[in-house]
Amino acid sequence: MAPLHFQTATLSRPGARPNNEDACGWRDGLWVVADGLGGHGGGEVASRLAVEALLTALPPDTPLSAEPLQHAVTAAAESLRAYQQDQPTLSGMRTTLVALMSDGTHALWLHLGDSRLYALRNGRLHLQTADHSVPQALVRAGELAPEAIRFHEDRNQLLRTLGEDKPPRPTLADAPLTLQPGDAFLLCTDGFWESVTESEMEIALAKSSDPAQWLARLEQHLVRQTRADQDNYTAMAIFVDAEDMRA
Repeated sequence: MAPLHFQTATLSRPGARPNNEDACGWRDGLWVVADGLGGHGGGEVASRLAVEALLTALPPDTPLSAEPLQHAVTAAAESLRAYQQDQPTLSGMRTTLVALMSDGTHALWLHLGDSRLYALRNGRLHLQTADHSVPQALVRAGELAPEAIRFHEDRNQLLRTLGEDKPPRPTLADAPLTLQPGDAFLLCTDGFWESVTESEMEIALAKSSDPAQWLARLEQHLVRQTRADQDNYTAMAIFVDAEDMRA
């Protein structure tokens, strides 16, 4: 199978907050989104360090397997720890993390916290990550419906983040996903997905010819809600073999 082509678009806004503590970065074959936690000093530093560490630790010739991804997260944790030791006032800084990696034929991903990855195939939601959060734990226990996570009072209570004083425990994809022309991925922080439903993602995708249009349509859904406490929001959209999608 010949390697497929990728198109990428990103957006990152402060919302109603004075500072944007989200960060994102990418190169062809690697996409990373992080959300610095506002309740801990240095959230914007933590998210930036995490993104930079993964991009550095996973150069373009990295084999597509779980081990390099795990090592990259460990490197990111070490980068944060070194900064925390050098800047004691930022010892509490934390960040979520979600990353997608591809060799052009297969894709792998990992996440920590409640920044999410959505994969869509044939225009429909194919899979999504499960948050490391109190509401997600309630979903697993059968005590909460998945769609209720967005409105749960404890939705910001995270069970895993990067920057804690213990080894990071990201969740990795069970196995590489074989890519197909027309696949689409969305990586985003909770400030984005909490205002955009999965059905809205599908509808907007059907009306979009490129990832920038998809993000613009999704942002329209978010902005229409005009929430006074709107969190920072960041999203990264990736189209696989976008030329074939338009054919």
